Amino acid sequence: MKQKVLEVKNLTVIYKEENREKIILNGISFNIYTNEILAFIGKSGSGKSITCFSILGLLNKNFLIDGEIYLYDDNKKINLLNLTEKELREVRGNKVSMIFQEPSTALNPIITVGEQIVDTILAHRKDISKEDAKTLALKVMKEAQIPDVEKRFNQYPFELSGGLKQRVAIAMAIVNSLKVLLADEPTTALDITVSAYILRLFLRLKERLDLGILLITHDFGVVAEVADRVIVLKDGEIVEEGDVFQIFNSPKSEYTKELLKSRILLSKV
Repeated sequence: MKQKVLEVKNLTVIYKEENREKIILNGISFNIYTNEILAFIGKSGSGKSITCFSILGLLNKNFLIDGEIYLYDDNKKINLLNLTEKELREVRGNKVSMIFQEPSTALNPIITVGEQIVDTILAHRKDISKEDAKTLALKVMKEAQIPDVEKRFNQYPFELSGGLKQRVAIAMAIVNSLKVLLADEPTTALDITVSAYILRLFLRLKERLDLGILLITHDFGVVAEVADRVIVLKDGEIVEEGDVFQIFNSPKSEYTKELLKSRILLSKV
């Protein structure tokens, strides 16, 4: 039975600079469940990425945030917006992780990828030795379907392809007690073959690890491939929400119909 792992209620984000204010998110609410991929789709500037940054507490002081963001961790219900920066660091990379469109963003170019995964483990687990952390890192690299893990462990990010770097980023994300994975356009920078491989990996991981995944995308092809439910965002507001079958076969919003029509036209080019 699927369980709620993240609950967002009336999330509003306003960007304030000098005498100007702009509403980025306008009171959006949604839930994410275990063993589920929820896709956020919309054009650039719709508020998709800002939602992820709000969940992780990564917005600077120019952003005013209101609402509630609850993480369900075993029997605990934690409002992430009430946590201190120190408490948030315990959540990031542990209970909630994020991967980006460009995997190099998450990787240190002067440290081997294996050492970076080990550091992620040690940052959140005080009960494990460095040797055991390496063993766990190698295991998770295999889970992320990285080939020849002993060799890759000792390589630097610049020695890896884009697809391998994204798999390393995924390994870093899932290495601890992950509940929610935020994936912001994770396949956009990859070629079509590697992109399909990464999407299949998401499907495998959500089932094996019972993850709730929030997938940010502008591509309905990606949505059709992996999503269970879909939220359509426009100008910081949810204009439609439903399971993937309903969104594709009987969309209610004119905006959703427009996005679907655009995809069909592009597929004919």
